[in-house]
Amino acid sequence: MRYLALMLALLPASAWAAPRDAVPLTSGWTMRIDPADQAAAKAHPKAARWLRATVPGSAQTDLIAAKIIPDPHVGLNEAQVQWVGLTDWQYRTTLRATPELLARGHVDLVFDGLDTFAEVRLNGAKLLAADNAHRRWRVPVKALLKPGANDLLVTFRSPIRTLQPMVLKTANPLPGEYDSMFGDEPAGKQTSPYIRKPKYQYGWDWGPRIVTQGIWRAARIEAWDDARIEAMRVVQEGLTRAEALLTAELDVVAGAERPVTIQVAVTAPDGAITRATRTVTVAAGASHVAVPVAIADPKLWFPAGYGAQPLYTVTASIAGSDTATRRTGLRTVELRRDKDAQGRGMAFVVNGIPIFAKGANLIPFDMVPARVPVSQIRTVLAGARDANMNMIRVWGGGYYLDDAFYDLADEMGLMVWQDFMFGGAVTPPDREFRESVRIEAEEQVDRLQAHPSIVIWAGNNEVLSGWDRWSDRVAFKKAVGADEQERVGVGMAVLFGQVLRDAAERRDPDAVYWPGSPSSNYEGRPDTDSDGDRHYWDVWGGKKPVEAYLDSCPRFMSEYGLQAMPDLRTIATFAQPSDLSPTSPVMKAHQKFMKGEGNDRLLFYIRQNYREPRDFAEFVYLSQVMQAEGIALAALHHRACRPVTMGSLYWQLNDVWPGASWSSIDYYGRWKALNFNARRFFAPLAITAERKDGATKVSLISDATAPTEARWRVHTIDVDGKVLATREAAVTLTPLSANAVATLSDAALFGGGDPARTIAVAELLVDGRSVSRTLATAVAPKDMALPDPGITARWDGDRLTLGATRLARAVWIDFPGLDATPSDNAFDLLPGETRTVTVSSTASATALTRALTVRTLAGLSPL
Repeated sequence: MRYLALMLALLPASAWAAPRDAVPLTSGWTMRIDPADQAAAKAHPKAARWLRATVPGSAQTDLIAAKIIPDPHVGLNEAQVQWVGLTDWQYRTTLRATPELLARGHVDLVFDGLDTFAEVRLNGAKLLAADNAHRRWRVPVKALLKPGANDLLVTFRSPIRTLQPMVLKTANPLPGEYDSMFGDEPAGKQTSPYIRKPKYQYGWDWGPRIVTQGIWRAARIEAWDDARIEAMRVVQEGLTRAEALLTAELDVVAGAERPVTIQVAVTAPDGAITRATRTVTVAAGASHVAVPVAIADPKLWFPAGYGAQPLYTVTASIAGSDTATRRTGLRTVELRRDKDAQGRGMAFVVNGIPIFAKGANLIPFDMVPARVPVSQIRTVLAGARDANMNMIRVWGGGYYLDDAFYDLADEMGLMVWQDFMFGGAVTPPDREFRESVRIEAEEQVDRLQAHPSIVIWAGNNEVLSGWDRWSDRVAFKKAVGADEQERVGVGMAVLFGQVLRDAAERRDPDAVYWPGSPSSNYEGRPDTDSDGDRHYWDVWGGKKPVEAYLDSCPRFMSEYGLQAMPDLRTIATFAQPSDLSPTSPVMKAHQKFMKGEGNDRLLFYIRQNYREPRDFAEFVYLSQVMQAEGIALAALHHRACRPVTMGSLYWQLNDVWPGASWSSIDYYGRWKALNFNARRFFAPLAITAERKDGATKVSLISDATAPTEARWRVHTIDVDGKVLATREAAVTLTPLSANAVATLSDAALFGGGDPARTIAVAELLVDGRSVSRTLATAVAPKDMALPDPGITARWDGDRLTLGATRLARAVWIDFPGLDATPSDNAFDLLPGETRTVTVSSTASATALTRALTVRTLAGLSPL
């Protein structure tokens, strides 16, 4: 409180116009159960007293800090914290208003995020009632401030209890996402469709149900006199090699009509500054001002793998009043939708280059967004970049991420597919709902549009495709009748086809708008192979074998996936040794697919191609091998389908908590086998060997923008290393292409060898060095007669060299009991081959040597 009072005292008096000042409201907060919620206060008396609160934060994290509730990540604790989301809460602090503050022309209270139904009072007077967690809330407070101490009180109403009476009275509530497993909402009677709040917090098939409340984003006092910049956008009007024409678009709010001078400075990557100035008269209230700037010799921003990521800083100032800064990159983006024999294409073209989008879907980083450090974001995005990805899809069931995420994506060259925050539930058709979403969308586009990484805004995740064909939506449409069906359907068409499209296209014309994912942009049925993007879940959800990925070439695959368990070190953070079974209550609680029965699906896929796990550690290992090799099969197939297919984004990159999921990087940033494999199957130059119907097709893939001289080679060996046959040829790889170079029958490829002991190795070589390798067999791994590979290990400082005398499939290096990370993992070793990795750890060399274990598909190798 002393810090806040001191900062407010330092705000200058307005004998003359002074710049806008912002004082963060981050200290001095306390929280408790709202006394009006008598039942909750009686049931939880410790939480009914004022407790120290963290802002930004949530009621759950404050209660964990006070040791009133347990960590929901651990064991079965998730069930023990459900009462928090069913309770009303109060947050309070004291604002100390100095004479200097009260002398300013305007004093505003600003909340960047209130979660969600919140009433704000100052000195007992109601300031606002918030109902959208994705919006910023600003209210003038100068007239209500008194000298000295001022009481600020924010009361949050339980989202479920607020909406449930209405939902329970509705004969046919809107179809939602995932039913609660805790009995607080009846099945099919969900409140989440009716609220603008991160939907994943109601529970998903990869995360827990933690219905948060609180001041979840920054809060502050802003004091200003003449004018302030409400929003700033940076728009490219034209871009050539010689010149970039930019416009700084400002939404200016003034206390009265007056002339203002706006200065814009653009700082280039080399430090050179280009300036522009404009003087205009703004009206009382809101005005729009555009200031053009011409940049000579522009440096273009490219996706990772295609060039550098130079960034420009644009600063706009209203002389003596306010300043706004955005960082941007200069690039052109087109979504090419050419018609062809297969339907209509879907290809991103950046700076004139057709880019095959390689990447994954991103879910929220945590159940409580406010506690996500930048280091966690950096770890996940670096993991994507280092796995040769160039696109991340920000999935629509979460929240609009912090600026730091987009800053890092800009720097790393990761294109962002940005969903608006609609996760799958059917949306309310009323005008008031759409108006709130309009404000939300415009605020978020204004905040984020300057980032060059954002190449597409998509209206929703699976809302339109679900409405088209999901069984509960079909039942809803039948139950409500034609008139109500039309009202709801038209409401969604207006929301996604007009409201969000207008916000994106008008405020960020340098990116593409797409009405949903999957979608065909209203040009046909959504979610088909022939048009638009696809979410393909026949594998995993529909229990088809992974080989079904080879059955078609979609135009753009934006979701597909297989689950796996996380690292054993991650499992140890939530489970005891007695819990280490796929069927234990704790393991089922941390497996959200099929309400905890998803480990049966994991075993189903493991058993299809691999052996029965002999213990829990092998279950974890085989789940990761199954996931990695299945997604590799799909991703390489998608790439080999180029140019029919122009994108492959697997589900999913990261985790929201520690548990089983589709992620390739777990909650603690540990790579699963899939992320190591992604580095190989997303490599710029790659070879595929797709075996189907008794023949293997070999294709060569190049993401390079220039021809590449190379050789391809297929040699057939037995598990002991005996060479049975070899085929190879020189080739010039065509830029930005995929081309089949051979189709070999099983008889030709495996040369009459024992199918259980024979393997074909397809390699792509550049300058004599293997840049890509893949294996093909005539039988599933479970039917291979894999011998003990004869693994050897040699240490040289932090460098570990493994060798194999016989074939070693899916080598997994581990250090049980130690936190140690090898630079590469989940690879194959051919007979006589060695591989050297660097091991990062604080453990001693002796401890690492003793702990080292190596698993392969032949079993646990003795060292």
